[in-house]
Amino acid sequence: MIGFFAAILAVSFWTFACFIWRKESENLLPRQINIYKNILASIIFLPVVFTVNWMSDLNSIFLLMISGIIGIAIGDTLYINSLKIIGTRKTLSFEALTPIIATILGTFSTNEIYSQKVWIGSFLVSFSLLKIVRQNTSQKENSNENNFFGILCALGSVFCAVFAAFLSRIILISSNLSPLQTTEIRLLSASIFLFLFFKKDFFDLLKTKSLTKNKHSNLVLSTLLGTNCGILFQQIVFKSLPIGIGWTLLSLSPIFALFISNREREKINRLTIIYSFLSFVGVGITLI
Repeated sequence: MIGFFAAILAVSFWTFACFIWRKESENLLPRQINIYKNILASIIFLPVVFTVNWMSDLNSIFLLMISGIIGIAIGDTLYINSLKIIGTRKTLSFEALTPIIATILGTFSTNEIYSQKVWIGSFLVSFSLLKIVRQNTSQKENSNENNFFGILCALGSVFCAVFAAFLSRIILISSNLSPLQTTEIRLLSASIFLFLFFKKDFFDLLKTKSLTKNKHSNLVLSTLLGTNCGILFQQIVFKSLPIGIGWTLLSLSPIFALFISNREREKINRLTIIYSFLSFVGVGITLI
């Protein structure tokens, strides 16, 4: 049950943060938002660094650093690019691929054995979310070329997230590191990576007049909820549940995004509601 409630909280925080990041990406570069939120998030959790036994857990820490760079530094940059181009709900809906990908990866890489109902539930969730993403919306679309790039960014972020989650799962079940410690190690490594490659963008962001007090407050709030709390609860999910089941729960972001779709001028039709219900049925089958 801990994993279930952690997944619900993670999804809720992510969806709310994504709405803010999409809004702010109209005036700021995606990589600027990503480096800002990750540096701030790593500072918030910085005291956790002093609780880590760096020498005895060196191998685990190295894998977590790779996980942070791939999943947070690269993956989140692609993710925010996608938010800017194709919108919150469509971006989140590409997470429809993660239950199946994660279940397959868990089966062959961590020797996790899934029952038939888990496969059926994961497939039903993926199928339902893929149907949701194909529903027409009234959101103002960019050119087809831009939409294609946005889709590529969304897909890239999915594969980065799944691979990074796989590394996190391995460490969480094989070491003494806690979800809070793995969260900070991943955030810190991602922040250092982003700063090394995009420090000019970071300093330009601090100097720009477009970063008003209101925008700064929005970024701080979205960072605290979406990055700090969101990643922390995600790590709790991966420690408590097999990666396939965990990602099936974490893939419900598009359903939660329905509550903010009207604010992005997206029209919710009957089929979207039906497929949203089916995705919850899939989750239920997975957990029974």
